[in-house]
Amino acid sequence: MMAPVTPAPDAPDDAPSVTAARVLVQALAALGVRDVVLAPGSRSAPLAYAVADAARPDGERPAGAPVLRLHVRIDERDAGFLALGLAKGSAHAGERTPGPPRPVAVVTTSGTAVANLHPAVLEAHHSGLPLVLLTADRPHELRGTGANQTTEQAGIFGGAVRLAVDVPAPTGRPGEDRDLRRTASRALAAATGARTGDPGPVHLDLAYRDPLAPGRTPWPRPSEAGLTHVVGRGQPAEASPATGALPVVVGEPAGDGARPSRRARGAVPTVVVAGDGAGPAAARLAAANGWPLLAEPSSGARQGAHAIGAYRLLLADPRLGGRVGRVVVLGRPTLTRPVQALLARPDVEVLVVAPRGTDWPDAARNASQVLLDVPARMRQGRVGAPAGWLDAWRAADAAAQDVLARLLDAPDDARRSRSGPRVSGWALARAVARASAPDDVLVVGSSNPVRDLDLVARWDAAPLVLANRGLAGIDGTIATATGVALALPHRRVRAYLGDLTFLHDVGGLLRGAGEVAADLQLVVANDDGGSVFTTLEHGEPGRADVFERVFGTPHGVDVAALCAAYGVRHTRVVDTDGLLPALAAPGTGTSVVEVRVDRAHRRALGERLAADVAAAVDAALAARD
Repeated sequence: MMAPVTPAPDAPDDAPSVTAARVLVQALAALGVRDVVLAPGSRSAPLAYAVADAARPDGERPAGAPVLRLHVRIDERDAGFLALGLAKGSAHAGERTPGPPRPVAVVTTSGTAVANLHPAVLEAHHSGLPLVLLTADRPHELRGTGANQTTEQAGIFGGAVRLAVDVPAPTGRPGEDRDLRRTASRALAAATGARTGDPGPVHLDLAYRDPLAPGRTPWPRPSEAGLTHVVGRGQPAEASPATGALPVVVGEPAGDGARPSRRARGAVPTVVVAGDGAGPAAARLAAANGWPLLAEPSSGARQGAHAIGAYRLLLADPRLGGRVGRVVVLGRPTLTRPVQALLARPDVEVLVVAPRGTDWPDAARNASQVLLDVPARMRQGRVGAPAGWLDAWRAADAAAQDVLARLLDAPDDARRSRSGPRVSGWALARAVARASAPDDVLVVGSSNPVRDLDLVARWDAAPLVLANRGLAGIDGTIATATGVALALPHRRVRAYLGDLTFLHDVGGLLRGAGEVAADLQLVVANDDGGSVFTTLEHGEPGRADVFERVFGTPHGVDVAALCAAYGVRHTRVVDTDGLLPALAAPGTGTSVVEVRVDRAHRRALGERLAADVAAAVDAALAARD
């Protein structure tokens, strides 16, 4: 419990900086902010004192201070990603359907502290998450003078923020509080996309002059003067008129003839591609029309009888991927090259459903139409598929899953090393998937963990799977998962990440003595380096002379000792028999399950899997003819 700040007997009345910070905090709370993440510093002291007051328990909170939850982190990069995780998790805090994420504020001091937010800002920008960046700055007269910890902060995030305001140092002039509330209103409207439908981070660069600490003056009374509550735009039930003269049609795409009309040939072989954030609408669309569903783990749609787990191994088959004539894309697909190759084919009609933002996912620049919503005929199941289309995909997927199961259930003897047996990445991903119940939350790191999960996860009812796929970096994954766990305290939260991702954000394990502990299990696939590159062209045998140093990057870190330094429980697993018991009872607080994963055989295992699946699928489809 924080002790109230008692001003010294000779403390002066509060300076304009202190009053302005309190007014801003009141406004942010009135506009929907519930969580604030703070990285300590001196120039940001007016905000620090204000949010500390707002976080006091009932009975200790000063009159006029709003109610906020405060999270303190010493590293600004982790503070940014913690805020991102809080926002991401808040969208799923309801009982049933996801809602819009709540805006989360981040407070930093001036200088390099601001720049350290940039990775989280970029992820929030590309993911559409509402972060409110409150960066303290020197007053304008000190900029460009060589003053300590002073740089050009205004506009530092460029086009990655929805709004950037260089707020001058307060002077106490009449109307100043009203103007500050108006600025806060504009910032929150931009962050939540209330007017644009394009949520994302906003930046208020706040200049403060000394004195920076509170004196005797009480908090100002809350006021509505200057506050504007902006009603968010609703998503239209049908797509708005397309640009140019492209009609919203199904079955006969507009264009220059590169994609011939299929209307005369009956139902078009169609698949639904569900990328990150697609939501349950993708699964409903596939079920309504009898289409195969190619859903990434973080799509929110990977479950049920239409989901094809091994889709990336099936797209090369001419009887499956080769027959696809239409793809309906929801969310942002980024995981596999076979999907991107499908979306780039000139003979495939690509319909992209992008309900928010000014951009849409179309890396191949091949979309026929971009829609705000799924057309009514598709939603109602009035489009359909050729006879046997879905059954063929299901038969092929079952054959692929049988091959995968035989491969993963083989003895571990072939993957022994001097330090003992190693678990394959796919076996670990399967164990994590099986341990994740429908009410659980699984945060997945980039590189191999999310791709391994994409191959092996089979759920009738999927857990909530979240991932930082905006830029798909390894930055801040522990902090993001911690934010998700703090936002969803009544759900079991597990993160599945690689060793380099873990080491990159190991500072995310650090929690101050007064901070709330998140219940979070971190499952670390430790293959002593970057095995994702093994599966790419860089891992070809002819490049072995440079691979280990510049791609494999073995580190030899003692993860147990590292966890001990942070006071985090650690368990090491070296074989498949130890996996499920370690995953089954994560306990309270943050814990790490380190799993020794094989890297040496990954490329050969992948090549063997592809060949065996191709043969099994060929036999399964031939049996149907």
